[in-house]
Amino acid sequence: MFSWTYWKSIFTPPASPCKKFQLSYSDKQRYEMEERPDAQKQILVEIAKKLPIFTRAQSGAIRFCDRCQVLKPDRCHHCSVCETCVLKMDHHCPWVNNCVGFSNYKFFLLFLSYSMLYCVFIAATVFQYFLKFWVGDLPNGPAKFHVLFLMFVALMFFVSLMFLFGYHCWLVAKNRSTLEAFSAPVFVSGPDRNGFNVGIRRNLLQVFGENRRLWFIPVFTSEGNGHYFPLKNRSSESHNPLLANEDMWEESDDGSEEGSLVEDHDPSVTIEMEEE
Repeated sequence: MFSWTYWKSIFTPPASPCKKFQLSYSDKQRYEMEERPDAQKQILVEIAKKLPIFTRAQSGAIRFCDRCQVLKPDRCHHCSVCETCVLKMDHHCPWVNNCVGFSNYKFFLLFLSYSMLYCVFIAATVFQYFLKFWVGDLPNGPAKFHVLFLMFVALMFFVSLMFLFGYHCWLVAKNRSTLEAFSAPVFVSGPDRNGFNVGIRRNLLQVFGENRRLWFIPVFTSEGNGHYFPLKNRSSESHNPLLANEDMWEESDDGSEEGSLVEDHDPSVTIEMEEE
């Protein structure tokens, strides 16, 4: 299980925003040919109002990635290492050489838990030989150094993993990512660290899914598609008519004009380029 979860954490590609959040060829042409900044912002506003986006930049502007040319979904961030926008990005982990986000966050948590159990197993099986070394019953030779190495390394990694795993369990209970723990997501009403916190049970289900028999197996069972997450304050969702028929939004990835059902438009909304 340790090897399986480690493999899944490394080789599961980070999920990126779907094409509904990307600028189409015609929109990109309009945007690049337009020289007036206000007109460029208006083009992006027309695209953004069709999408379930509730978070904003620190300045209150709608988040747009000029590198990937996408409107960032909620909890999405651009990774400068992977050079792509990652859905529900938690952090870029050098230990797995991959971004930890929506597509592999469950695998990463299981990797931490099975790593801890692996360290406990090693320490438990070596402990009897460590006691023999301590009382002097272990014969002289290279084996005693192997015993010491295994014992202390296993305990050292266990303590480190215990704190890291405990921290991520706290994040799951609060429905936050590492990035959101350091910088609270900004909504129309302002920053709110608990904006996505919908209760411990629902928070767990978002990561591990409803089938509890698959919680401890590294297969993808997380809820949703990574583009939209329920909000603690559901009143803000009611302002977006598109969310009244979420299935229509999910099925309209062919670039059709179904998203034009959204007629609400706030002229005070602004967009600025954001680099992370």
